[in-house]
Amino acid sequence: MAEVVLKHIQKIYPHSDAQKRKKKKGENTNVGNLKLTDKGVIAVDDFNLEIKDREFIVLVGPSGCGKSTTLRMVAGLEEISDGELTIDGKLVNDVAPKDRDIAMVFQSYALYPHMTVRENMAFPLKLKKVPKEEIDRKVNEAAEILGITEYLDRKPKALSGGQRQRVAIGRAIVREPKVLLMDEPLSNLDAKLRNQMRAEIIKLRQRIDTTFIYVTHDQTEAMTLGDRIVIMKDGVVQQIGTPQEVFNHPANLFVSGFIGVPQMNYFDAKLVKGENGYSVELDGKTFKLDETKCANLAKNNVETQDVTLGVRPEHIALMGEGENMIHGTVDVSEMMGSSVHLHLNSLGQNVIIIAQTMDFKGEYAEGFKPGQTVAYTFGENVMHLFNKETGENLEK
Repeated sequence: MAEVVLKHIQKIYPHSDAQKRKKKKGENTNVGNLKLTDKGVIAVDDFNLEIKDREFIVLVGPSGCGKSTTLRMVAGLEEISDGELTIDGKLVNDVAPKDRDIAMVFQSYALYPHMTVRENMAFPLKLKKVPKEEIDRKVNEAAEILGITEYLDRKPKALSGGQRQRVAIGRAIVREPKVLLMDEPLSNLDAKLRNQMRAEIIKLRQRIDTTFIYVTHDQTEAMTLGDRIVIMKDGVVQQIGTPQEVFNHPANLFVSGFIGVPQMNYFDAKLVKGENGYSVELDGKTFKLDETKCANLAKNNVETQDVTLGVRPEHIALMGEGENMIHGTVDVSEMMGSSVHLHLNSLGQNVIIIAQTMDFKGEYAEGFKPGQTVAYTFGENVMHLFNKETGENLEK
């Protein structure tokens, strides 16, 4: 079993001498949006997560949100300022990295250039004085899983970026660690290689008995790889859930904007509570909400109020003229093959719509030209409602 539990984990970086001097003078010493206390800058604040055996967890968020710092605390490369970290029920706050039974794959591959692929993969086993026969067996097994058997006698400089990353992963899995940590391992690869390596990692986790904790700033990686996603901002967890949960039910404005490409559209609207449920007023038109959304809002005793209305580009429908139609003018039309991304000037703002280029009969739709006026609407089950002040999802 390889369960990992993080309870109230906090990481504080002490003030530098310069920051201490500024603080004495009463100057502002905030570091971006991170919290500042008398002890120092809080990089990770009250992080709580229970990771099940063999679960694939992805930590995702913008640069500087604390995801890599959290991973390094699990690895033992960063000291935990407060809280408890347990692996298999054992408290490991003060346990050395080499004794935690974890392995880590870095963004930079970190291969020894003077060693062959075989020697790189065998190196951690040699340090543990594993018998040569067992080393050879484990290296050969890992190489077969990762499809790098033919490269075992080459040196890293003779390999492509994707092949080097496979070697780095192979060096980690030969140790058969309880927990495999991966810190943005695909960020140095081009788009095509990233897609291939994502598929390789998915196949890998099905073949080895270990728990994965994966860090990325790429929400596509998070959505395709993770059993659950942990979305972070400014050192604080914003939401934990399956990819489908965070896409369909974002906890707040930040999550709704971070997950999904293109980003969700936002409108200034009014939520109206009526005798027969809730509706949204926008551009002088009324859009009813479905029963589930009405029930969630009623459960939270939500009253009539101004809201931020969010609708994803793929959930907006282009329509002919009719009731509850909102109009916009095409600014840009981006052909993406099976779909077209329309950028509209509508209601005094930019609105993005994803429209299919082929209908259900297999016929191609007419193209959209700049300056063309189009009408659109959205269904009663695709609207997301956020509090104007806090940004929290009103259905939460």
